[in-house]
Amino acid sequence: MSREVRVRFAPSPTGPLHIGGVRTALYNYLFARKRGGKFLLRIEDTDQTRFVPGAEAYIQESLEWLGISPDESPWNPGDSAPYRQSERKPSYMQYALDLVEAGHAYYAFDTSEELEAMRERLTAARVVQPQYNSITRTQMKNSLTLPDEEVKARLASGEPYVIRVKIPRKEEVRLNDMIRGWVMVQSATLDDKVLMKSDGMPTYHLANIVDDHLMNITHVIRGEEWLPSAPLHVLLYKFFGWEDTMPEFAHLPLLLKPDGNGKLSKRDGDKLGFPVFPLNWENKLDGETASGFRESGYLPDAFLNFLAFLGWNPGDDREIFSLEELIEAFSVERIGKSGTKFDIAKAKWFNEQYLRAKSNAELAPHVIADASKEGEIILQDTAEALVALMKERVTFPSEIWQGSKFVVIAPTEFDQDVAGKRWNADAVTVLTAYAETLEGFSGTYDAETAKAMLGETAEAKEIKLGKVMQAVRLAVTGVGAGPDLMEIFAILGPEEVAKRIRFSLATLDVIS
Repeated sequence: MSREVRVRFAPSPTGPLHIGGVRTALYNYLFARKRGGKFLLRIEDTDQTRFVPGAEAYIQESLEWLGISPDESPWNPGDSAPYRQSERKPSYMQYALDLVEAGHAYYAFDTSEELEAMRERLTAARVVQPQYNSITRTQMKNSLTLPDEEVKARLASGEPYVIRVKIPRKEEVRLNDMIRGWVMVQSATLDDKVLMKSDGMPTYHLANIVDDHLMNITHVIRGEEWLPSAPLHVLLYKFFGWEDTMPEFAHLPLLLKPDGNGKLSKRDGDKLGFPVFPLNWENKLDGETASGFRESGYLPDAFLNFLAFLGWNPGDDREIFSLEELIEAFSVERIGKSGTKFDIAKAKWFNEQYLRAKSNAELAPHVIADASKEGEIILQDTAEALVALMKERVTFPSEIWQGSKFVVIAPTEFDQDVAGKRWNADAVTVLTAYAETLEGFSGTYDAETAKAMLGETAEAKEIKLGKVMQAVRLAVTGVGAGPDLMEIFAILGPEEVAKRIRFSLATLDVIS
């Protein structure tokens, strides 16, 4: 009988959620949904020294913004609760002691000074990677080298200790990764990692194995940075006797800098002017801030679509996928092994496609909100008209108001470069006549009518419309370029267009 698919995303609450972590969450979510399984979120907060207040709430809000909320989590618990490792603390020690009892782990009493001396000794002996391993442990202060009575006395006295895993000296560890195929490592290259720290908290290596087992996790989909730890995790499953229920592993490729040289970091985003986090972040402890994709104007469905393609492809030419379509198309087999360059231009392209696919009514609230920030109250109909004017010209919703607010707010200043080149006697003649025509007009004034009337006015004055068109735009909008001018005229109406022309004639006459 096949097991229910259960996957988990297990971030640490140490700061904002990096885009690489969001991608990991997304791939876990897609995998679970494709197979009718469950997507869990577990907070791995065993390292209390790195805990940052607000980080957990940030993780929750990020996933909710993207619409990939977990089936089980600290804020939506299920049968596997609790979902914070700090709340599961009492159980880990017993598992570590079980390993000690079985001969797969041991107590180590080495002080930090003794550990540093060991590393210096190995470095002096030209050991490339100094480790606490099957060779060096024989020279250290642990329960493998000390008499049993001394070990008991040290434990009884409350002397600080850690519990380390006892890595076999000569054993081939094999792992069949779902993305990379067979990975084989010699145990001699591994060190005796700490499983329980001196403060009584487990390390990631012990806690995640125990929790994945207890939560019945069937597949572990995580970042490439955990691949070097995978052989240790395989050994721990073996030591615990859990090999039959060990999850399958898939290690995702790195997200690379835009030039492909190294892992994408916050510094890269700051340097090149793009976010690497889903939401804005502020650390109230040290004042650190970071920009987010949401606040930068990215739509959640566009961001998800972009994120899915950072390492995965559907095997055909399609690029636009709804979340439901991503679930249907997703497969781990189509995730690449090599790192993926981060391309912010592609993120913007996705945002443009999704923005243009939305109705004017859907985007109107963005415009209303942006206008309100500047003290302008506009109605839904006006907002929709501005969206229609700008939607094909912008990348972000915020650019709609910024690029069209002159429709609502009449210009009081004019682009002097354009005025110097285009404001002349012909422009004044056509505009004066057009204003007079509009002031006596009472019919339907749509874009076609506005254009026809302007053309007839120019023709009556024997002036080519093309020669004065930029000056006409300047007179009504204050600038020399922008969206379709006749659509702007239609939104404004004949009375407002005439009023703006009169103002520009008076103002620009004085300036010129």
